[in-house]
Amino acid sequence: MNKKMIIRNAEIKDSFSISKICKNDLGYECTSEIISYRLNNLDKNREVVFVAEIDKTVIGFIHAEIYKVLYCESMINILGLAVSSNFRKQGAGKLLLTAIEEWAKSLDIKIIRLNSGSSRTDAHSFYTSNGYTNKKEQIRFIKNLQYH
Repeated sequence: MNKKMIIRNAEIKDSFSISKICKNDLGYECTSEIISYRLNNLDKNREVVFVAEIDKTVIGFIHAEIYKVLYCESMINILGLAVSSNFRKQGAGKLLLTAIEEWAKSLDIKIIRLNSGSSRTDAHSFYTSNGYTNKKEQIRFIKNLQYH
């Protein structure tokens, strides 16, 4: 790869690019307005979003939070990681994971967790190749609340 890739904190101006990656590469219907709202309202005491950029074009992002549960030490929870299909296998995903790992170290947090859909086998291979191990299989339950 000839062009320099940088990793930086996400900014509101990245909303359109992130929403496009969410839609095209993750299959989530979301708008740049939603992404803009979320970025503008990040809890900076516990959340971070980094983007990978080449030539001022956002090609990927990672969103993570500090995750605290009663039954073990604090962890970093990766909430989302995606790289545009046009730029995969160029190191962006690895650099984004490294940015989160460095953030974890700066907070003296030693565990990073993430969930990955069972159908995303390429992602599973990517995580494994970067030192992540599958600790358990899960079924996710969701209930949509109805308000009257």
